[in-house]
Amino acid sequence: MTRPRIMVAPNGARRSKSDHLALPLTPDELLHTARTCRAAGADALHLHVRDASGGHSLDAGLYREALAALREVDGLELQITTEAAGRYAPKAQFACLEALAPSWASVSLREINRAPEIAAPLYALCTTQNTRVQHIVYGADDLALLRDWRSMGVVKPEQDEVICVLGAYAPARAGQRKELAALLPKLAGLRFSLCAFGGQEQECLIAAARSGAEYLRVGFENNLHAPDGSEWPDNAAAVAALRAELEREFP
Repeated sequence: MTRPRIMVAPNGARRSKSDHLALPLTPDELLHTARTCRAAGADALHLHVRDASGGHSLDAGLYREALAALREVDGLELQITTEAAGRYAPKAQFACLEALAPSWASVSLREINRAPEIAAPLYALCTTQNTRVQHIVYGADDLALLRDWRSMGVVKPEQDEVICVLGAYAPARAGQRKELAALLPKLAGLRFSLCAFGGQEQECLIAAARSGAEYLRVGFENNLHAPDGSEWPDNAAAVAALRAELEREFP
């Protein structure tokens, strides 16, 4: 079995410095985090950008600034998010993808389904501009929607990546390993990755690794604490701990 790649999600859409002083918000902070996480074993970075007030943003200009800085980190794959986070409608998510034409983007099926007429043009746009899509999946209903859209041709055959999210940030709910077990039979024919909220994050990630996950996503977007309950000093510490576990599992 192949060792999964590690993706770090260093900030997310909702947390702030009041949650953790090492949470990166500015391009310079993101670059420092990217460098330390790459050195600790990260293969990819899931990027959120913030506006001047620290709020979640899908502004293409802010993304370009952050991506330009992060491209200095050799060997680190970069993925943007189109997450709405309660601030954006599907049209704005489409506009972000169109303006930025990123190499890789995560897209929430249930968010786009708020305006179903946007779905086909959005996935077609991604095909046209060679944007790799990772579908965000929060449960079995999202997987059923994905299969419907694939059968209808809305989602293209090559758009077969999903990231399963265990638990939730708001309202707070920790991810549990049994959630993954329930989803695995429904993932046939798809390439899957995983992230998990809360203290069982690493346990869930290792279970996903044993089940053939492609990427394991770790970092302050989902969890601030080590398995023993202590607070991670920074994102790189969480990456390093996961890397060590994977090296034990996949020598």
